[in-house]
Amino acid sequence: MQKILLIALLATCAHAHANPQGTADEMGHFMADRGILSRISAVGEKVEARATELVVNSMAFLGVPYKLGGTNAESGFDCSGFVRAMFEQTAGLLLPRRAEQQAAVTKKIDKTELKPGDLVFFNTLRRTFSHVGIYVGNGKFIHSPKPGAEVRVEDMGMSYWAKRFDGARRVSTEDTQQVSTR
Repeated sequence: MQKILLIALLATCAHAHANPQGTADEMGHFMADRGILSRISAVGEKVEARATELVVNSMAFLGVPYKLGGTNAESGFDCSGFVRAMFEQTAGLLLPRRAEQQAAVTKKIDKTELKPGDLVFFNTLRRTFSHVGIYVGNGKFIHSPKPGAEVRVEDMGMSYWAKRFDGARRVSTEDTQQVSTR
């Protein structure tokens, strides 16, 4: 997607430089004539559809019990095992096993930039990135929280989570070298 956006930007700049009297309307026509706008739109729709699919797929696992080291619905999930399984099943991406490793191979974003499918990290064990979940929208995330609990959706604004919020990350195969695809 970044490559298409860069191409579009370069084409727009070249056109504007060649036609300094050109208007924004002319640039829009230039990009539309070359199919740039439709390609950018198609890529954006694919990304949104994948994020929606990831969130919907994750919701299917509500109620699965927590299990330390767990990586599947049959035996249970821990937090990073849940995230890893959802990305593998939905997007064909194999993230690292541990939460801090997942943070290391994903792109840091600001909390205000969160979109469904992004990762949210928390300091729950007195160390950074000790817990991870998947942002589902509206300030909520889905995760496998702790022993004795089940996969559930919680509000990031709750005092417990707000105090422990460590950051947000976005999974991007272009920016992430250690994320592998099937």
